[in-house]
Amino acid sequence: MVYYHDGMRELQDRYEGREVPDRLAKNRRRTEFNDEDRAFIETSAFFFLSTATPESVDCSFKGGDPGFVRVTGPNTIAWPDYDGNRMYRSLGNIHISPRVGLLFICFDGRRFNAASRLRVNGTAEIDETPESIAAIPGAKRLIRVTAEHIFTNCPRYIPTLNFEEGSVYVPREDYTPPDPEWKSMPFMKDVFDRERGE
Repeated sequence: MVYYHDGMRELQDRYEGREVPDRLAKNRRRTEFNDEDRAFIETSAFFFLSTATPESVDCSFKGGDPGFVRVTGPNTIAWPDYDGNRMYRSLGNIHISPRVGLLFICFDGRRFNAASRLRVNGTAEIDETPESIAAIPGAKRLIRVTAEHIFTNCPRYIPTLNFEEGSVYVPREDYTPPDPEWKSMPFMKDVFDRERGE
């Protein structure tokens, strides 16, 4: 995975040149998580995940209680895959092409590494072993990413928003989340009624 491919370089040369991108790459990009990266990731209640194959592109929101994404090694992170809409757009893309991009954004004004955005590009794998999720309430499987590029962005253009409360749908110890409303919609209700034996 290259950091700047030919298309990026062509546009850098056409517009303002390579000096700023090269300095940013030299001073902001790394291949291992530092302590501030860990704090940013492990206090985040969500991130955005991008996946792609030659036939499909997807960007999805992944959320949970702060700490649901863990830094598990010098350049690895993992998070649980919870109950979803069963389309498997992200996981299906990962199954075909494991290259992924993750974007963490801090909307509350905090800064990590003097930044409010953290990008992680790397390769993902899906771990379906029971032992990988045994201690994670509500997890269906675990997603692991080995980072190749870790880099921060400045807080410019990021609005300040208040985080009021976590989602009632996040699985927790000794807590059963309610079913989301879409599972009761007329075109879907019979499927879930049947699964519940109703």
